Amino acid sequence: MKPRLSHVVTVALCGAALFVLPSAAWAEPAGMVKTARGTASIERNGQKMPVVVGALVESGDRIVTAADGAVGITLRDNTLLSAGPNATLDLKKFAFNSTTHAGVLDASLKRGTLSVISGKIAKANPDGMVISTPSTTLGVRGTEFLVEAGPTQE
Repeated sequence: MKPRLSHVVTVALCGAALFVLPSAAWAEPAGMVKTARGTASIERNGQKMPVVVGALVESGDRIVTAADGAVGITLRDNTLLSAGPNATLDLKKFAFNSTTHAGVLDASLKRGTLSVISGKIAKANPDGMVISTPSTTLGVRGTEFLVEAGPTQE
């Protein structure tokens, strides 16, 4: 039996769509929530979802904790991020090549506290990891630190 032209066109369009989908649709997650306490959320593409252990974190996500909240995230390069109560953390950009350890981590703490233990990106590329606050930009060179930004109450 000969395929109908409409079926051939549909299959061709579906195949072509795979090549034009945004690369973010195929990107690996930046990391995963390892600990969660109290009230916290992940904001992504205009939607807010509660933080739960095992939730995937993506480049571009905003993590927000309430007065009773705290979140611990392990990124794919083994960087550990711990946001305390009343924190707003923007994971502006994350990219990591697990073979070469090349990559970039650009995050911004708008308010609250953030504890960081840097991973492979900072060790492989001293300029690859930057943490910003409203008043400071930290270039991370392979270390651990705690930073506080802005008012902790809104």
